[in-house]
Formats: sequence, structure tokens, C-alpha cells
Amino acid sequence: MKPNAFDGHATSAYAEGPPRQVPGFASLHRMVALLLAERVPADGRVLVLGAGGGLELKALAEAQPGWSFLGVDPSADMLALARQAIEPHAGRMQLHHGYIEGAPDGECDGATCLLTFHFIPREERLATLRQIRRRLKPGAPLLLAHISFPQSEPERSQWIARHVAYSAAPGTDPAQLASARQAIGTRLTILAPDEEEAMLREAGFAEVSLFYAGLSFKGWVAYAG
Repeated sequence: MKPNAFDGHATSAYAEGPPRQVPGFASLHRMVALLLAERVPADGRVLVLGAGGGLELKALAEAQPGWSFLGVDPSADMLALARQAIEPHAGRMQLHHGYIEGAPDGECDGATCLLTFHFIPREERLATLRQIRRRLKPGAPLLLAHISFPQSEPERSQWIARHVAYSAAPGTDPAQLASARQAIGTRLTILAPDEEEAMLREAGFAEVSLFYAGLSFKGWVAYAG
């Protein structure tokens, strides 16, 4: 996640983006809470990687009043936004400014990382997953969701076009759409679903299964081995 994509002015409109860009965004949070609750105890601790903005923390805290959270994010601006969103639940929140390798140790009962991994370079993905695994109890669930689609052509270009078209406002200038397609194709790290699943297994997770698919986004649940 270096350099950081969410500093300064990029934070101001963040809360408006995911509900517009991610199909079934609110339902995604509900599914994540449900799958975590299958194994996370009522007084469990959940690691949230990419916690900036606070949308995920807020949704999970409202769903489970007994859980506590360790939120990790490299952007001070995004963590400031998160603090506003989670203010009613501040007593259950520990926020860490930095990357996962510098986050507090201690085993957590579950973990999530939503809409973050496509910002992490390929060469850092496996190490990031291993750092998450190191902070989980055996059998603890990890919930991941981010952009993932086939990387061979013409499928790749078609999926990028679909991604841009879904979140675009009606009547958007075609030149802006073309610019957005270029940005998605060059600035994000997008892997094919089978590569995502293989990397989870290599990092020490088992029982990897798809629980969510919304156009260009995919979500997996896996368990610390």
C-alpha cells in the first residue's frame, strides 16, 4: 500500500464512493458480520486492515456490541475520518496508524480487509496476508473483498469497462470514462480469482471459499490454518 492512495483531499468524498461503486455495499457488510459471527465469540476481538474511513468498523460495531476492534491504516487522514464515524463506539476501538507489519501483536478472533487489496502491490500481497495470519488464532476467519477478475484479454478490458460504467453518473463525458478505464488498468493491482485463492492458501489459510461476487468485486472467507 505504498505510496498511500488516501491522504489529503482524497478522504473528503470517501464515504460517498463505496456505496456508489460497490454493488450491494450495505449487504456486503451484513454478510461479513454474519460470517465472522460464526466463529468470533460474543466478546471477541477483530482485526480490520484498511480501517480508514470507518465504514466497516461502524457497521461491525453496530452489528456486534460485544466485539472490540484493532483497526489498521497507513493514512492519518483516513483514520481521522474513521474516528468521527466510530465515535459512539470509541471505547471498543484501537486504531493503529501504519502498516500491518507494525500493528500490535496478539491473537485476534477474526479479521477483515475490505476494498483494500487492489491498492497493495503484487509483491507485497503474500507478506501482508502472512502478517494477518500471524495475528489470528487458529481457525479464525478472514474476510476479504476487493476487485478481482480475469487478467487475460479481452476479458480484462471488458471487466475494467464494466467497473467504470457501473459507478459513472449518467451522461458522463466519454473522455472521462476513457481516462477512468486507463487509471483502473494502470494504478490498481488486480489479480484473477484463482490467483487470489492460491495466495491465501500459500499464506496459511484453509477452507477458502467465495461468499460474494458483485460485478468486478469478489469476496472470500478463509480460516487461519
